[in-house]
Amino acid sequence: MNTIALKRGKEAFLYRKHPWIFSGAIYSDTSKINDGEIIKLTDAEDNFAAIGFFQPGSIAIRILSFEEIEIDQKFWNTRVSSAVRLREELGLLNEGSNICRLIHGEGDQLSGLIVDFYNGVAIIQAHAVGMYLNTQKISLALQSALGDKLKAIYSKSKETLPERLDIENEYVFGSCETPHIAKEYNHSFSINWIDGQKTGFFIDQRENRLLLAKYAKNKKVLNTFCYSGGFSIYALEAGATEVHSLDSSKKAIELVEQNVKLSNHKDKHKSITADAVKYMNNIESDYDVIVLDPPAFAKHKNKRHQAIKAYTRLNANAIRQIKSGGIIFTFSCSQVVDPFQFQKAIVNAAIKVGRQVRILEQLHQPADHPINAFHPEGEYLKGLIIQVE
Repeated sequence: MNTIALKRGKEAFLYRKHPWIFSGAIYSDTSKINDGEIIKLTDAEDNFAAIGFFQPGSIAIRILSFEEIEIDQKFWNTRVSSAVRLREELGLLNEGSNICRLIHGEGDQLSGLIVDFYNGVAIIQAHAVGMYLNTQKISLALQSALGDKLKAIYSKSKETLPERLDIENEYVFGSCETPHIAKEYNHSFSINWIDGQKTGFFIDQRENRLLLAKYAKNKKVLNTFCYSGGFSIYALEAGATEVHSLDSSKKAIELVEQNVKLSNHKDKHKSITADAVKYMNNIESDYDVIVLDPPAFAKHKNKRHQAIKAYTRLNANAIRQIKSGGIIFTFSCSQVVDPFQFQKAIVNAAIKVGRQVRILEQLHQPADHPINAFHPEGEYLKGLIIQVE
């Protein structure tokens, strides 16, 4: 195992237990260390500090353990079984709720690894080469932890890793036809991890979709950036009088219509294929509830100011045109925009259009997307429920 030493005075990284070590903190020459290689990290005095994956770039080491242990099959089994046990305790691996995130990177002490679960099928998505190189061990650990609940494992990392690796997405255990029907709080969804975005579904909005049901009964609802229509289905099932699903992607709208068909509420639903940002410039003024769930407007700090302006414009249009007393569910998944900055953008939007707004609830990512207390960057989803007078 190669050893990498920290520069003198950089031990603070270790005291904070942050799972990333940045390249600027490293003293050693790493030019001959391979991407994804497991290394031992020491302080400037050659004392053991951690074990992790090396990767070229700003984040140079993703820490696996602050203890000197073997990264063997036992390690993977222990970490994966701990993650699965939490989801079982949350009630997310039963017949009525069998959609969940099984492993959430740093939140489950497995930096660079995402595993989502859809009614017996686990989708592995590596965001670090080191994790991808251990796909088979992760697969075995999932089989051990899930037992008969697991029917297949699909590795989908082609889109999240460098093109130079020339990898393919493939089943690494069993197989399953897509689309595949899975349930979230007894709502049925058609999931396609092969052709769909990310792993096939946006699991992180589960609790917020459930919350929407409380506000949607007897209301007209607009769900923007709808993807496969998760919020739309909950609104329909809750008794909304009419639901419009808006997305720029024809493929997304096809997914919405598949899910609406499963819900048996086709007569109350309308699909709209259009650019959501432009469409919101001049929408009808008879919506009671609007959902604003855009993709990340900024993935890097140098784009944050531009993103905040975009959130302000988008929310200003919704606030301007919603009915008096209307409800807006508004979200940001831009990690570099913190909750205070996002809330300030909503306040600025309300000032801009001159309407009174009050915040009813503050929203977050669910418990199967846990945040490592030493890794605040893991808190990415923030949202507000606001009422416009």
